[in-house]
Amino acid sequence: MEEFHKVRRLPPYVFEQVNRLKASARSRGADIIDLGMGNPDLPTPKAIVDKLCEVVRDPRTHRYSSSRGIPGLRRAQANYYQRRFGVKLNPDTQVVATLGSKEGFANMAQAITAPGDVILCPNPTYPIHAFGFIMSGGVIRSLQVEPDDGFIPAVERGIRHSIPKPLALILNYPSNPTALVASLDFYKDVVAFAKKNDIIILSDLAYSEIYFDGNPPPSVLQVPGAMDVCVEFTSMSKTFSMPGWRMGFAVGNERLISALTRVKSYLDYGAFTPIQVAAAHALNGDGADIEEVREVYHKRRDVMVDAFGRAGWTIPAPAASMFAWAPIPEPFRHLGSLEFSKLLIEHADVAVAPGVGFGEHGDDYVRVALVENEHRIRQAARNIKKFLATTAKQPNNVVPLAARR
Repeated sequence: MEEFHKVRRLPPYVFEQVNRLKASARSRGADIIDLGMGNPDLPTPKAIVDKLCEVVRDPRTHRYSSSRGIPGLRRAQANYYQRRFGVKLNPDTQVVATLGSKEGFANMAQAITAPGDVILCPNPTYPIHAFGFIMSGGVIRSLQVEPDDGFIPAVERGIRHSIPKPLALILNYPSNPTALVASLDFYKDVVAFAKKNDIIILSDLAYSEIYFDGNPPPSVLQVPGAMDVCVEFTSMSKTFSMPGWRMGFAVGNERLISALTRVKSYLDYGAFTPIQVAAAHALNGDGADIEEVREVYHKRRDVMVDAFGRAGWTIPAPAASMFAWAPIPEPFRHLGSLEFSKLLIEHADVAVAPGVGFGEHGDDYVRVALVENEHRIRQAARNIKKFLATTAKQPNNVVPLAARR
């Protein structure tokens, strides 16, 4: 039977191949240390859970909620932006709650994309940045990820070689998967360029609070005039260890927020009201919960970089996010990231995310998530050390089980 049109536009889901291999290994009794999916293992702070339990006892909160977010939640997000970034937002017109930043990106794509519209998107990048627009009929033109002097010239080339002219530019710093961080000066240049060329900026700031070297990542909305062309997406999943709660936000340009709000009004009734109330309680807190989460990831990062380095796999220390963007060890680089990831599962009982799943330009890397405790990270390093010691001299002789069948 012929596949549906939108499904045909999507490539095979690379991560599903890794997931099947993990499941198979576990069914054989293997203790897989899973550093693949960015799924926080930390519990949601007790005060947030307590607030949820308190509110859920009120039967009035069990009814349909508000798709755009209850007023108290939108005010809490606006207050957070004022405290953290010095950015003033109107909670009635410039803030909308989303079911996580992923849903926000996908529905923004639905709201603004016409068939054939060109979107400028970094490669590698988080898959929804590209595929939300592909599913909406758009066309992706890939850009470099590095927020350096080469970025604006790359965007200029993207404009020159695109018909029609690009509609929007995707930014994601701290980046998933590369963990790169952008400066406020970089954002100033990008905003000036976008305004000059009438291009929308869609910024994913999901990892703004997970940083390690004392320099909080900025928001693009801190740039004067950015509100004219920008919408920014944030998430509570990592900041407050609330991934399953599905709570995020889009903030910024009123016209774009209005478009997203209208599309969402046809698709959902918003998150469960007690979740929204608990999320507002978290955002109105003193920041201690955020600091604790940040410190946990900081310690894990340091342990991972040290332990993996001792094992023979040198990984650059990420300045932010909950990921390390790890170059595949040279003897295995010719295999590509998917086959190397399979080898780690089968021969080291360690799961990582293949870089090719984030774009073809990520195929020399794998993403390592800091979602296991320090003991488990050290165990993963010991497993990898044994794997490298026994196979690095003859990597061509090590073939994933899936390829042998």
